[in-house]
Amino acid sequence: QVQLVESGGGSVQAGGSLKLSCVVPDNIFKICPMGWYRQAPGKERELVSIISSNGFTTYGDSVKGRFTISRDNAKNRLYLQMSSLKTEDTAVYYCAACRRASGAFAYWGQGTQVTISS
Repeated sequence: QVQLVESGGGSVQAGGSLKLSCVVPDNIFKICPMGWYRQAPGKERELVSIISSNGFTTYGDSVKGRFTISRDNAKNRLYLQMSSLKTEDTAVYYCAACRRASGAFAYWGQGTQVTISS
């Protein structure tokens, strides 16, 4: 069973920063596209960012210019640096690995809560 483990969530004021981390098993880290999604209460899960195995990145429109996705191949870790946070960024953030041709991801973390206060 593939297990992804997120950390780094918490509560900060608007305008602040947080960095999320996700540990990914070695056997899939180096070959799989990975990404971050988020889900706010009462809303559908939303794409935040995706990074390919060779480092190509894409971002959701709502986070462009504020969030940065990265991967550390030596540590098998996926990161999401979040800056200029807004109250509307409040959500549970999920790490995902191995994007299929359909666009769906095969593996998911348990989620980490991010709360932004005004």
